[in-house]
Amino acid sequence: MNQPKRNGKQKEASADREIAENRRARFEYFIEDRFEAGIVLLGWEVKSLRVGKAQITEAYVIMKNGEAWLLGAHFNPLLSASTHVVPDATRTRKLLLSRRQIDLLRGKVERSGYTIVPLDLHWTHGRAKLNIGLAKGKKLHDKRSTEKDRDWQREKGRTMRHDS
Repeated sequence: MNQPKRNGKQKEASADREIAENRRARFEYFIEDRFEAGIVLLGWEVKSLRVGKAQITEAYVIMKNGEAWLLGAHFNPLLSASTHVVPDATRTRKLLLSRRQIDLLRGKVERSGYTIVPLDLHWTHGRAKLNIGLAKGKKLHDKRSTEKDRDWQREKGRTMRHDS
């Protein structure tokens, strides 16, 4: 009853790997709903993402002409980028979502005052995906209470470790 050996590369390829995370979004906004969107990328951008040279902290998503667009994301071009292509690190990139998701997002943004923020950029089955969140902005007192809760959790963890 010998089981066939699993190749380590297969296991790694099936797992999601994170490229970049927007931690600031969770501090600045209440995330109501999450969506996973594909991104239209150029070849040099994919190579740059494979190395992990991406930043989405100042990025945001807009809805224009019935499509979702990622603005402000910064993908650093590699030094070995193609000689015939001029890389634009902060170009506007199209997001790939279903029509139902786009309609839902557009309705919430236009009517209910929500905003769409990128949460993290990751690989799923060899394709770059962006998790976006439907979010409401936090007020200053909300941010303070979040910080207070986080500090309390940290202090509680320290106390539990030292008491044991």
